[in-house]
Amino acid sequence: MLRKICKGKLHRLTVTQADLNYMGSITLDPLLMQAADIRPYELVQITNLSNGQLWHTYAIAGGKGSGAVCLNGPPARLFQPGDKIIVLSMGWMDDEEWNALEAKVVFVDDQNRISSIVTHKPSEEMPDADGE
Repeated sequence: MLRKICKGKLHRLTVTQADLNYMGSITLDPLLMQAADIRPYELVQITNLSNGQLWHTYAIAGGKGSGAVCLNGPPARLFQPGDKIIVLSMGWMDDEEWNALEAKVVFVDDQNRISSIVTHKPSEEMPDADGE
């Protein structure tokens, strides 16, 4: 069986730009993409903490070290500069892949610079049959 798993998370990014006239996607600083294991054109889920809006689109790389977080196309109406967002990178995994997964949560400062990265090994966090 395959399960849809969160393999990486960018936590509380600040939107830096919204470009309604671009054809679509989210532009991210490649340093952020690499830290959360997001590849160019990978589908990501974005949640706007300011208004609760949820959106799925693909990621593209902006300028390295720029802190860029730009919503392009239709989501530019729902995500505005200054909004705080969460970006999730997900993948379909079988049990063997899940057992080897080291999911990353990337924390940033107000300029979208990485402040810390926390790695989780979900298989080690799974309670045993006794619930412990």
